[in-house]
This record gives sequence, C-alpha cells and structure tokens, in this order.
Amino acid sequence: MADEQQTYKARITTNPDVMVGKPVVKGTRIPVERVVVHLANNPDLNDLFAAYPELTVEDVKACLRYAQHAVVEKGKAERIRRRWRGAWFGRRVERP
Repeated sequence: MADEQQTYKARITTNPDVMVGKPVVKGTRIPVERVVVHLANNPDLNDLFAAYPELTVEDVKACLRYAQHAVVEKGKAERIRRRWRGAWFGRRVERP
C-alpha cells in the first residue's frame, strides 16, 4: 500500500497556481477529478486516451489510487467526527 501511495504521489500534484490547487496529473492541467469522472461515465481507456492523449496508463492508475486514498481518508475522518460528536453530546460512542 505504501508503494502504491508513493506511485500516485510521484504522478499527482497540487499547486495553487494550477487549476486552483486541484490535484492534477503532473506536467499537465488534467485534474484527477476529470479522469475519474470520465472513467465513471465511460470506462473505455481508448476513449480516455483519445480525449487526453498526454495521459499514460500509469497516470490513470495514479488517479484511481489517489481517489481511493481520498475516499478511505474521508471515511476515517467521518468516523472520528461521529465519535467526538457522540462523546460531546453525551451519546453512546460508536465503535468501529
């Protein structure tokens, strides 16, 4: 998993001056979000590469790994928030 994370970190970058700081494929102005949405609507890689010829298979894998990481981290944050909220309001604390 750590190796996969390093793979996406080498290919995905954020910069406030590029696409308003959205994560993009390094060296392009193609946001990760655009790649993921394109694949969600049409999972044909040939269509994706026709639309964005500068992308590689490794770039697409990095976008998907980035999206996976974002979803996992959001889930962790949500569970922590629910625990704290429950403890704050005297409710039973949810157990994972």
